[in-house]
Amino acid sequence: MAMNKNGVLGWATLIMIVIGIALIAMGAFRYRDIAGYGFASVGIGFFAIAWVFNALKGRV
Repeated sequence: MAMNKNGVLGWATLIMIVIGIALIAMGAFRYRDIAGYGFASVGIGFFAIAWVFNALKGRV
């Protein structure tokens, strides 16, 4: 199985989505104080980066 650029971007997108979900879950369930807002906002940032990776598939 050869990894080309689109395969790498696909795996990177999947990993970023999983980490984003984990960060949002930590912000929602583990840290109920002000730190939870930080974790959730970083998780949303991970979703934004994953969206960009997904948009780049097939273009590079």
